[in-house]
Amino acid sequence: MTMLPSTIMGINQLPLDEKREVYTRLIPPLLVERLKINPSFITDEGIDLFTLKAVPGSSNVEMALYHKPGFPDPVLYGHLTDTLIGQTHILLYALADPASPRYDVDRLADGRSTVFGTRYRNLEAEEAAMQAGLAPGQIRRGLRMLSQAILGFEKLIASLQHDLYFVEPLYYHNAVIFERYGFAYQQGRQLMEEIEIGFNPGGNLISRLDGSTSFRHPEAAASCRLRSWAIHDGILGEAFTNVTMYKRLGISANVFTCPNLRW
Repeated sequence: MTMLPSTIMGINQLPLDEKREVYTRLIPPLLVERLKINPSFITDEGIDLFTLKAVPGSSNVEMALYHKPGFPDPVLYGHLTDTLIGQTHILLYALADPASPRYDVDRLADGRSTVFGTRYRNLEAEEAAMQAGLAPGQIRRGLRMLSQAILGFEKLIASLQHDLYFVEPLYYHNAVIFERYGFAYQQGRQLMEEIEIGFNPGGNLISRLDGSTSFRHPEAAASCRLRSWAIHDGILGEAFTNVTMYKRLGISANVFTCPNLRW
């Protein structure tokens, strides 16, 4: 059996069919089964549902899987890169239920991208998404398959001869979820602990849950999802950034900065 390259850049040097086979390992089999997607990811009409941007010489890969031709959003989107020392770093990995309503938090009325709400915000869409039970950044309800996705990542990382990998939580709730799946902090733990203190009685963030915007109601203090909306709304006074986490294969870090927080 030929050993895989140990980096994203190395995989990107492989012939297209080989790197396609490697990257499709990150698609949970349960997703394929539930949405009745052809396991080859090619329809009977010959339309490829899996798009891959893995340019030879690049240390980045972007992938997207659609459940049917012509649908506007992928059911899976992933963006991975190499760290400076050749470890795998997941910049973004999202699963979305195509049967659920869409909320245009990712774009303005004129079609401009909000860049995940970091450059612009579609406040009307964000409020509707929040009221529907979504977290910041979600355009549709999730598929609740993160545990399956993590299994796929761990198998891939092991095949690359690594024993850990990194993730970049874009929002506060992502970091909390990763904690519960055994991830530890490379950087950002102090920020997470300060946020926990801030949302507890006597903390500096409690007084800012004053209802001044739709995202700053008092009940957010006890909710991971609503805290995340308040943080996205700028309650910290700065963006939620510089948080990087990692997971060792088969090991839970048992790090919980907010152990009693409900979703």
